[in-house]
Amino acid sequence: MEGNVVSAHYICVSCKRQFIESYDWRGYTENIKSECLEMYVNGSGFRAIERVKKVHHTTVINWVRELGSALPDTPERNDIPEVTEVVKSETFIGKKKQNLALDSG
Repeated sequence: MEGNVVSAHYICVSCKRQFIESYDWRGYTENIKSECLEMYVNGSGFRAIERVKKVHHTTVINWVRELGSALPDTPERNDIPEVTEVVKSETFIGKKKQNLALDSG
């Protein structure tokens, strides 16, 4: 069993609880977590992150939720924004395309 970490497990005689001799933390490093979150913010999907970083997609989802819950709440807006300008080039191009389609038939 070369390369495997073996730790002894113990059971308390009086309370029957289990204990281990040593505990090895097997979580992801902060660097991996940061890279996964950066990939998410840059538009990568959860399963794409899973494929690239070898971190289960539900773990990444939990990290995103954890980070999102730490953000402050969005302040409520009571005023309705007023539309003040319409881009004329979009309406002109749209009409021109319609006219070209009708003229070519």
